[in-house]
Amino acid sequence: MVTIENFRNKKNFFLMAGPCVIEGEDITLHIAEKITDIAGRLNIPLIFKGSYRKANRSRIDSFTGIGDEKALKILRKVNEAFHIPTVTDIHESHEAGMAAEYVDVLQIPAFLCRQTELLIAAAKTGKIVNIKKGQFLSPEGMSFAAQKVADAGNKNVMITERGTTFGYTDLVVDYRSIPKMQQFGYPVVMDITHSLQQPNQTSGVTGGLPELIETIAKAAIAVGADGLFIETHPEPCKAKSDGANMLPLHLLEELLVKLLRIREAIR
Repeated sequence: MVTIENFRNKKNFFLMAGPCVIEGEDITLHIAEKITDIAGRLNIPLIFKGSYRKANRSRIDSFTGIGDEKALKILRKVNEAFHIPTVTDIHESHEAGMAAEYVDVLQIPAFLCRQTELLIAAAKTGKIVNIKKGQFLSPEGMSFAAQKVADAGNKNVMITERGTTFGYTDLVVDYRSIPKMQQFGYPVVMDITHSLQQPNQTSGVTGGLPELIETIAKAAIAVGADGLFIETHPEPCKAKSDGANMLPLHLLEELLVKLLRIREAIR
């Protein structure tokens, strides 16, 4: 079983990367193959990311998924084909056991990070639980979310920073949160792409600032983030979710090379 010890105190930061949502088998395997190749050559520990379903959508006609079981089976195929761990979101406590049969890491969405039953259900699977910090919480407040998982018998916890609500349609990143949350004793991940979302647009479609991906990523590595979370897609303009803030897949390697240089410099 994959545990956080697979990612703690590594020479390099680890990477959680993939599309926002599983759109189909062919495109998912294509993205996974590219990311696995890049991470392997750069010696970056990798967790492949893909949501089997998107529950938090602005409009009722927004894409939510291709079917739970179908998407989860694709995530399992990624694991088997490329020998890498996978992560997906869960939204309600009854989903934890189902998703845990297919993936190595269960992710708690930021808006749900205070949901006690959800955290406990995820903890009881024994899988790594990645808790995203709520856009409405201080970093200190995340200690209680992590403690719920630990008190349920699971110390395989990661915490992810993803920006703080600033006004109605923007997010800002307080980089003090990374060392503050590291004090809890768990790896801290910086979610680069979601921190650049511009939610609550009048169109009902979330906007984004992908031109700042490199800026946010460089700063995260400079302050010592243990891992990075990056959503990427071959054609973000055609992605079925979060395309406005995703990194084009062909730019991933160049970005990671720059980040490794910063990592080496601060070491």
